[in-house]
Amino acid sequence: MTEHQHPQPQTEGARRQLAAATAALDWRGRLPELPDVEAAREAAVLMLFGVLDRVPAMTPDAAVARDLDVLLQRRAPTLASHPGEISFPGGRREPTDANAAATALREAEEETGLDPTSVEVLATLPDAPLLASNHRVTPVLGWWTAPTRVAAVDHAETVEVLRVPVAQLLNPGARFTTVVRFGTRAFRGPAFDIDGLVVWGFTAMLLDRLFDAAGWTVPWDTADEREVVRRGSSPVDPPPPRPANRGEHSENGHGVGPEA
Repeated sequence: MTEHQHPQPQTEGARRQLAAATAALDWRGRLPELPDVEAAREAAVLMLFGVLDRVPAMTPDAAVARDLDVLLQRRAPTLASHPGEISFPGGRREPTDANAAATALREAEEETGLDPTSVEVLATLPDAPLLASNHRVTPVLGWWTAPTRVAAVDHAETVEVLRVPVAQLLNPGARFTTVVRFGTRAFRGPAFDIDGLVVWGFTAMLLDRLFDAAGWTVPWDTADEREVVRRGSSPVDPPPPRPANRGEHSENGHGVGPEA
């Protein structure tokens, strides 16, 4: 760098990058089609990003990706649907919900205790098929304007709520490809390792595509493949309970798990 050259300032904050990325998101061809489109149930999940508590931002666009976290939850290992898996807050649409954003915010409040008024909805994303439970899921992208305390409402449904640093998810060493077998067919998809907890399937695909569209992805070894052994619709041997030091969540029985 010469004496006349200076580092370029960070002109695009993470919130703006997230909002701009929505135009490029399309799940088509990334997930299997629903087995029964006519009988598919409507659901929504909240993809909520906020500034890490220890890194305050002066303006909404001051944060860059490394300063953010995303809200995830770990389901109880005793649940019949997607036991022990990591997912976004969310669930099935109710007749009283005005739209998908209302569903996602209501479910997130019921499950994690967050204050819906603290969430700015950036976009309602295209529907994504959730094959295992025949749901048509609408991801709702949110920005946490004033993060509030989150905790499990019902421990029988959810083990913990996680505010996972985005930098941890973007770390190439935390990424690999899962291989899930259905009879003679094998499906491959992105996955993330969070201190021994694996984010895979539906949730991992949404994060992977969003990170790509936002320009945040750091190259990682897609050839690192690890097989997910399944019992029914979920992996065998869900992770053991962990100290609930990051808050927790609950699921009201209509939730949507992460598996495609």
